[in-house]
Formats: sequence, structure tokens, C-alpha cells
Amino acid sequence: MERTGPTVRFSGLLAACSAILLAAGALVATAPAAGAADVDLARNGGFEAGLDGWNCAASSGAAVSTPTRSGTSALKATPAGSDHAKCSQSITVKPNSSYTLSAWVQGSYVYLGASGTGTTDVSAWTQSPGAWKQLTTTFRTGPSTTSVSVYTHGWYGTPAYYADDLTLVGPGGDPVVIPAVPAGLKTTAIASSSVALSWNAVSGASGYNVYRGGTKVATATGPSATVTGLTASTAYSFQVTATNAAGESAKSAAVTATTTAGGGGGDTKLPPRALVGYLHSSFANGSGYTRMADVPASWDVINLAFGEPTSVTSGDIRFALCPVAECPNVESEAEFKAAIKAKQAAGKKVLISIGGQNGQVQLSSTAARDAFVTSVSKIIDTYGLDGLDIDFEGHSLSLNTGDTDFRSPTSPVVVNLISAVKSLKAKYGPDFVLTMAPETFFVQLGYQFYGSGPWGGQDPRAGSYLPVIHALRDDLTLLHVQDYNSGPIMGLDNQYHSMGGADFHIAMTDMLLAGFPVAGDTGKVFPGLRPDQVAIGLPASTQAGNGHTSPAEVNKALNCLTKKTDCGSYQTHGTWTDLRGLMTWSINWDRFNNWEFSKNFDAYFGN
Repeated sequence: MERTGPTVRFSGLLAACSAILLAAGALVATAPAAGAADVDLARNGGFEAGLDGWNCAASSGAAVSTPTRSGTSALKATPAGSDHAKCSQSITVKPNSSYTLSAWVQGSYVYLGASGTGTTDVSAWTQSPGAWKQLTTTFRTGPSTTSVSVYTHGWYGTPAYYADDLTLVGPGGDPVVIPAVPAGLKTTAIASSSVALSWNAVSGASGYNVYRGGTKVATATGPSATVTGLTASTAYSFQVTATNAAGESAKSAAVTATTTAGGGGGDTKLPPRALVGYLHSSFANGSGYTRMADVPASWDVINLAFGEPTSVTSGDIRFALCPVAECPNVESEAEFKAAIKAKQAAGKKVLISIGGQNGQVQLSSTAARDAFVTSVSKIIDTYGLDGLDIDFEGHSLSLNTGDTDFRSPTSPVVVNLISAVKSLKAKYGPDFVLTMAPETFFVQLGYQFYGSGPWGGQDPRAGSYLPVIHALRDDLTLLHVQDYNSGPIMGLDNQYHSMGGADFHIAMTDMLLAGFPVAGDTGKVFPGLRPDQVAIGLPASTQAGNGHTSPAEVNKALNCLTKKTDCGSYQTHGTWTDLRGLMTWSINWDRFNNWEFSKNFDAYFGN
């Protein structure tokens, strides 16, 4: 979290941009004659079997009986918001072979294309509404290409389009067979309301279904999933199947798990939807000083920014109110303590946040670890606080060379932090509120670069929060990753997502909830957290940090994650109805911005 205005924390990864070239002239190309061995490989290209074989983004497609070009059904797909109603199908093909893709379409700005060809991806389009028109394009597969994706889509803000009689003609690829039964099903984390599972990846599988007691309860694109909404102290049985275009395997051998009794990170009496904010209590910046008593009732968790070390490696943390010379309107210590008690009496939680942009903390020795526990305890006791927020940034956390298992870290700064927090949790009991606010660099970047640098060379900070989060998951009340001051980050769809819009928050939050494989850690999957343990971290205003997101985009992200609507191109791995809420940097900046962030939160959740 920054004391000053926005600065870019690290340079963004470069992503390639595609340009659509619009050419005048005929829309329909003449297809070459098909060879004797060529066949139509498209499945249900006439949509006579509904959407069987097709995947339409954001539930934008449907089979309709009128209008049709032939038969009794056609595809109707409706663009909405930032989604262009893409409907696609993966088809098995042969390498180094020529194919002709064709479809009849109706509507304005309708596209037909093929991607993943291994050579040059192709598309054709029409901008003339009215009668059915045929679109045709050809391509050649690369030397190792065995499947391509064929698709149709419309354009943003245009009416629904229609497609019918889609064909892909060329040599048939090796037949797709139903995948084998997954092996190695096991639990990787068990909590009071969730069980995280993993299993061995199955060759040829495009997805997996998870069953609880014989009922399908989750789907996954990779070999892991977290089943949520469970009851504490209850035994459950789980199985998993593998799926692809040919069908679904038989169920795996069952694994049983009994959920815990609760009383861990979730037992903190937070409201079902919580708003978390940082209060600049020890310093002033362009946003101005805000007294504790003046914080509106919208805020459920108030993090005091910041407790800071006397030196980087001492572990000794100190906190003091902003000096009068810097903050002329600062309250007295007695007034501050009384305001904290009043907030707590109203059901709010007040925590001390350790670190921030300038507060480098490295617990590289056991002496530093013990000093951390002692000094943080003194702050909590002095002000009667409810818990601790860990906001370690910069070089505070680093992994050792060779730390490839996030479940067994060896780096002293990581091991000592885990130990220190566990000691504080044990001292204050089950109502101790523990939150963390890492940057995406330290969490989601572990999907690509766990302990290694994305720009060449080593950077042992990448993903370095993962061992801490995993070790403390049963004690963790809230994780609110800072979805700002970040470069583009790859999501579970293997696409880069850039901050500032709903898409970034959807992709980053879905990773935390669904879990993800950790780079350089073969076979090991970081299991997802419970939705009630996760809040989305955003800047409250354009002055507060790079990546400010408008209220409309924030609401789209919430709609997608909790209702699976307004999802755009990214498809979440679950409907996370119990997502806890939002965090912002900061309460002061929100006040500076006329309370836009907190007012939008209240309006969305009906507070």
C-alpha cells in the first residue's frame, strides 16, 4: 500500500495485440474442391441437437427454430456488454493438412474463424444484415497441430446473429476417445465448509467433473478443485471423472473427508458481505487525515496503516498516531482509543496493519521472529485491537533457491513469518482476525514463475506468499490481494489480463477460489480458498493507485463471481456466492473521492 500517489511497482509483461483488417470486396471465397478422403468434421454444425458440442461465452447462445437456413434449428447468439457472443468447438485434425471452414450466417458483423491452426489463424466476416450469407475460409495446419477451435461471433453492442450449416471439411484426425478414469484422487486441504481435492491429470481430457455422494457438484479444467458449501464436522465422499468431446469416463475411486469443527479463520463474526479499508493513522498524504471517529459505518474492517519496523531485520514493530505537525487535525491517544471501542461496540473490527510500501520487514532470524510477536502483541494490547493485517511488500518475502514445494518452504523469512503469526493466533484465540494484502506479484504470478523471474534471471519473490497463505489457511480470516499496481497477469485461461477492468478482478479472484498449479512445482496444486475468506482489493480513486476500476466494472466483477453473469470472455470455475466482499486502499482516498467506493458497495449489496 502506498503512502503517496500511484507508482508502477514493476514493468508489465507485454501482450500481443491483434488487428482486424477489413477488406472491401466479396465476402465469400471460392472453396477448393475437397479430396476423396475429406470429410465434414464439425459436430452438430446444423444445431439440430441444440448446442451439443458447442460452447458459447457467457451463456450467449441458444438453438432456435426460426430463422433457419436448413433443417429445424439454427444458432442464435446475442452479444451483451463487453461480450461478443463467441460460440466455439474444438475439432481433431491432422497435421500438415488443408481444411475448408464454411457456415451460413445472418446478421451484421458476424464472424467465422479458426484458431490454433499452428500456421496462420483465419477468419471471414459479413457486415450486411438481412438474408442468409455463406462465409468460407481455408487454412493449413502446422506440423504438430492435432486440434483447432472453430468459432462464430458477433460484435459488441450489435443485435443477435444467427448461424447454421457450419462445416469443416478436410482429412479426419485421429478419433477422439473417452478419457481414462482419473487416478490419485486425494484431499489437499480440509476446512469446516470446504474440501480441496487434486488428482492425476488424464491424457486427452479437456475437463473434469467432481461428484459428492454421486451428485456432480463442481467442474474443473485442470486436476484440482475445491468443493464449498459443506457442513462442519460432517463426512463426505468424493469421486472425479474426466471428460472430452467423446464423453465422460467412469468415476474414480472414492476418497472420504470429514470437515473440521470450525472455529478457525471463519469464526470472526464478520458480516456475510464485508467492506475492508485502510485508515492512514500514522501519516498524512494528499488524501488528508481522517479521524477514527469519522470513519462511516459502511466499513466493517478498519486496518490501521501502518505498524512499521525500527529496522528491516529487527522484527521490532512500532505504531504511533500521525504527528500534529503533519496532521493538524489528529485526535488524542485517548480519543483514538475511545473511537476504536465505539467501532467495536458497533460490530466493526479494527486491526493493525504491518508493512506497507515503506515498511520493509524481514524476519530472517528467530530473534526477529520473537521480537515481532512481542512488539505486535504490545500494539494490539495497547489499543485493544481485534487482530493483524499482513501487508508485507517489496523484498520482505523471498524464497530460497530450490524452494519448489510451497507446502514445505525453507526460506527463513517465510518460515519465521508463519511461526510468528501462528504464535499470535494461539495467544489471542479463535476470534483473532487475520488478514493479508499481498500484491498479485507475490500470489497469482506463482502460476507462471514460482521463485523465478519473469524477465530473465531469478526473482525469488514471485509467488512467495503462497507458502504463507497455505500454511495459515485455517487461521486466515480474509485474503484481499491488491489487484492494482500490477502488470498483466496470466489467468487460468492462459490469457493475460490487465488491471483496471472487471476482467482482471474476475480472473485473479477465480484463481484464488478455484486453485491453480504452481510453476516449477510439478504435480503440486495450490488449493483454492473458501469464498468467505476472499475479498477483492482495489484502489478507491485514481489517485490511490494504478488500476482504479470504475463502479460499473466493479459491479460486473461481482456479478460474474457471485452470479455468473456479466462474465465477458473469462469463464469462472464456479459460482462463488459466498465471496466476502471488497477491500480498498484506502478509507482516506475514498473520502477524498466523495465516498464513491463505499457508496457503490452499499448500493450493490443493499446496505
